[in-house]
Amino acid sequence: MKEIKNKQTPIITAHPNAPAKNDSPQVNIIKDQDRELKADEGEDDEEVLDLNKPTEEEGWQSHWPLLTALAILLVMLTLEFGFKYQPPFPFNLIIFSGAFLLAGYNVLGMAWRKAKHFDFFNEFFLMSIATLGAFSIGSYSEGVAVMVFYSIGEWFQDAAVNKAKKSIKALLDIRPDKVTVMRDGKTLVSDPKEIKVDEIIQVKAGEKVALDGELYSDAATFNTAALTGESKPDTKRKGETVLAGMINLDKVSEIQVKSLFKDSKLSKILEMVQDATARKSQTQLFISRFAKIYTPIVFALALLVCFAPYFFTDPYNFYQWFYRALVFLVISCPCALVVSIPLGYFGGIGLASRNGILFKGSNFLDVMTTINTVIMDKTGTLTKGVFNVQEVVTDGFDQKELVRVTAAIESNSTHPIAKAVVAYAGKALGDLKAKDVEEISGHGLKGVVEGKTVLAGNAKLLKKFNIAYPPEVDQLVDTVVVVAIDEKYAGYLTIADEIKEDAKQAIEQMHSLKIQTVMLSGDKQAVVDKVAKLLGLDKAFGDLLPDGKVQKVQEYKNAGSRIAFVGDGVNDAPVVALADAGIAMGGVGSDATIETADIVIQNDQPSKITAAIKIGRITKRIVWQNITIAMVVKVIVLILGAGGVANLWEAVIADVGVALLAILNAVRIQKIKLE
Repeated sequence: MKEIKNKQTPIITAHPNAPAKNDSPQVNIIKDQDRELKADEGEDDEEVLDLNKPTEEEGWQSHWPLLTALAILLVMLTLEFGFKYQPPFPFNLIIFSGAFLLAGYNVLGMAWRKAKHFDFFNEFFLMSIATLGAFSIGSYSEGVAVMVFYSIGEWFQDAAVNKAKKSIKALLDIRPDKVTVMRDGKTLVSDPKEIKVDEIIQVKAGEKVALDGELYSDAATFNTAALTGESKPDTKRKGETVLAGMINLDKVSEIQVKSLFKDSKLSKILEMVQDATARKSQTQLFISRFAKIYTPIVFALALLVCFAPYFFTDPYNFYQWFYRALVFLVISCPCALVVSIPLGYFGGIGLASRNGILFKGSNFLDVMTTINTVIMDKTGTLTKGVFNVQEVVTDGFDQKELVRVTAAIESNSTHPIAKAVVAYAGKALGDLKAKDVEEISGHGLKGVVEGKTVLAGNAKLLKKFNIAYPPEVDQLVDTVVVVAIDEKYAGYLTIADEIKEDAKQAIEQMHSLKIQTVMLSGDKQAVVDKVAKLLGLDKAFGDLLPDGKVQKVQEYKNAGSRIAFVGDGVNDAPVVALADAGIAMGGVGSDATIETADIVIQNDQPSKITAAIKIGRITKRIVWQNITIAMVVKVIVLILGAGGVANLWEAVIADVGVALLAILNAVRIQKIKLE
């Protein structure tokens, strides 16, 4: 059977400003005959499949030689065993030879091409020797059966690989090949690659967004399943980010383009997925090395089975032991391992991508099965990274009026906290304006609103103006905006980063998997402790600079922990690189962190961390099931074949059967639904 081979090459994800490598993402997936022809010309021994090309649906028509050979074999077996009739020599040789060539011309051709390069220890040469050997001793029907069923197994294997390939090719279908752009007051249909930054594009209901940008219309609802794995509709407001691959669910919407086609998040996602097949897991590397050692040993053992009995048995029957050696060769074919194992990892990568998780290589699927400690950043990872007003406390003033007055003052600042207050006030602010606004560095703002002098800032601001306030204000954990009106304390607003909806669930899931959870943050320790208590984290460290985070992760590594670090900011990139598995939040994450990470969570949900661990464990479990099944069956039938108990029929059924079983088991990964 054909071997799935992947180049072990480093993963290089394009930087947003880098030129596009090409417009046709390609993946090294499967060895085929054409690659051998290239080898004759001294070219690379890897075929590269273009995922942009439409997938050819191969029906039975394309396999007519194999089906003809199968029909001939069935007719001849019916005559032989049903009617006790066998055509005389040389007619039977001619008929079976025709069937043999129809079924095995590809295998024989591959064996010949490899032999010309002195590569004799491969499954093609092995099967050719076994079947030709069967013909040489007159076992025509068995020789044809070996080649027919071996080729049928290849057919099933090709179908499985195509199915796995389609799951990744489906990603390309979400990238539109045309877009409606507004130019000079007119709408034109254009290629997405020709659209420039800041141009306005139109997306009709049901259409896919082609480029990243900001919503130019007042509001629109999108299906983000292609990017996040979640089918929940997402309503965007004017100015909010819209990404390529989202589907517009309602009216015609206008989007202002903010990045070129090649720089969109979707293009980067596709590049990550295609590159993922280039990194082999340790299990794959082991099986590749094992196959290179295993096959020559099998040839040597087959020779021993054939000739060693000459020295121990009397009389020695060459044809009897030669037949047993042929059985030994057929059952020893390692195709079940070299096909199903890469296919299993390929399925794992596909399952992850459908759940909004991008593994940059199958090796990281293995790594995630060893993780016992997950260390997370706070802002943007466990929290939304967006400040919101949490509480409003007044002292002798109307709450709504306090918010309006404070927002009027804060509207003169661009600070994130000021923006949070203004957003909280919303329409209630109306056209209320502040006059004579003065910024007092490190303290806050002073101004006049509706003839009243207003102070809004931290507690130090009120101390500066000798305004008394309740002592409990100094004990508050969250960021506080303290307000005074006409030199009298009026109340305060607490500002905090909102915890993500599934953050607590994510921590509980990790604990259920016996994984230690740790949080690192640059925020003050009091804030960090509050979040840690709410979420149930095992450990939490605050007041950390980037080098402090690196030091903490190194301490855990030195203690023997296997670490996955999850972050989103530029300052998280060094820690992501240091961890055994670096995980980036891909939605709000920085480009530096996403490029450094081994795994990218597209929808920024912490619960996807446990999903990534589960997918790794599922993949590894199925891969080792295949290894165990293949090795146990092969060892049993090898022993039976060498002892003369198993014949060629049983050998080929065992070989093809275990290969198909392993392939079907590997394909099963793609249909698994995570809880």
